[in-house]
Amino acid sequence: MEHKVRIIEIKNITHNVNSYKVEKPDDYSFSPGQATELSVNKPGWENNKHPFTFTSLSSDPFLEFTIKSYFDHDGVTNKLSTLNEGDELIIRDVWGAIEYKGPGCFIAGGAGVTPFIAILRQLRKENELADNKLFFSNKTSDDIILKEEFKEMLGDNFITTLTRSKEYGYHFGKIDEEFLKKNVKDFNKHFYICGPPPMIEALNIILKKSGASPESVVFEK
Repeated sequence: MEHKVRIIEIKNITHNVNSYKVEKPDDYSFSPGQATELSVNKPGWENNKHPFTFTSLSSDPFLEFTIKSYFDHDGVTNKLSTLNEGDELIIRDVWGAIEYKGPGCFIAGGAGVTPFIAILRQLRKENELADNKLFFSNKTSDDIILKEEFKEMLGDNFITTLTRSKEYGYHFGKIDEEFLKKNVKDFNKHFYICGPPPMIEALNIILKKSGASPESVVFEK
């Protein structure tokens, strides 16, 4: 089912990431971590669908998407960056397999953090953030989405690493076996992974090798 929704607010998050707050259709609900297919309601773009995760809470009176724009090709994310408040989007049914199953480690690469935003915000609302960590890999510190909010929510349990630039206060390098052994005390907890497919594949191998149960590793298949 399709819903046409008007953009209420556009807010800049980083140099290439915006949040889009839009109208919420009646009786529309989702679980934190879920997504929908979205398109732009402009001629020629209505059927150009792209999956995006909700970063608002289901209890909010609006929907929010936090979206990285890729300017190197004329796709949906680039088109979104040209829109204004009052423009319309088309959203569809809810789907997604990333859901919270219990305390553990969230591992994200770049815009892959978006499914975790609503999950962590919901846990904060319920006062259930304890025993959760977020490992967040980015190219540079300028790419870190919602850095201050994650710091406020998680404190020392928010750990960032940069892969392109060495900067004071940040780990340098990929989230690899060495990084996880240094920062994870208990591999029997849950692991939530979202990022580029090669990252997800590599981390699944590392976690299995480190003793994590396949049932405890949550990612979009």
